[in-house]
Amino acid sequence: MPLGLSALVSAAVIFVGTHFILSHPARAPLVAKLGEKGFLALYSLVALITLGGIGHAFGKAPRGPWLFEPMSDWAWIVASILTIVALVLLVGSFRGNPALPGSEGKAAGKEPAGVFLVTRHPMMWGIAIWGVAHILVMPDARTIVFMGAFIILALVGAALQDRKKEHLDPAWPEWEAKTSYWPKLSGFAGASAVTWVVAVVAWLAITFAHMPLGGIPAGVWRWLG
Repeated sequence: MPLGLSALVSAAVIFVGTHFILSHPARAPLVAKLGEKGFLALYSLVALITLGGIGHAFGKAPRGPWLFEPMSDWAWIVASILTIVALVLLVGSFRGNPALPGSEGKAAGKEPAGVFLVTRHPMMWGIAIWGVAHILVMPDARTIVFMGAFIILALVGAALQDRKKEHLDPAWPEWEAKTSYWPKLSGFAGASAVTWVVAVVAWLAITFAHMPLGGIPAGVWRWLG
């Protein structure tokens, strides 16, 4: 394995591992010592450092070899659709999400609406789908490792979050019974028109920024540029 790719794998393991350790086995003792605000500050600091580490390692890792042709038209089309779907989930997840910090107890008596008709973890699934979209466009080892770290963190983290919430929030089992971990495509009909519009506008802005930031025209700009 090339040295640059080995460094990326190590950074990915540290990035995912520290998130899981701090979110689960180490959370209770650290909160007891530091308090909720102190723990959140520590968690945020570690997250930023490890995110910077995996980002730096990704930039240094070699490109290729490719599993299939990179940046093909079909991959861009599928990735664009997936990214818009991911953004719908992400945008919708900020409204009425009982899993967000400071929302403890808000699952009590709550009826699923909006993107929560798709899954009770719309933010996590949005991140995972975003990762898959990037792998389709750039199907090499470094992208799979980099995006794979986010996919694992999101989907395994969502399952672990359920277990944690079951102990911390008495209303969480009721919320679980009303919602689904796995996405239901029929649930997208419940996402508001505003959510879809915001997601599409965000997608246009983000893909436009790919050229000055990464040197790669993305999304619709690939054909309009």
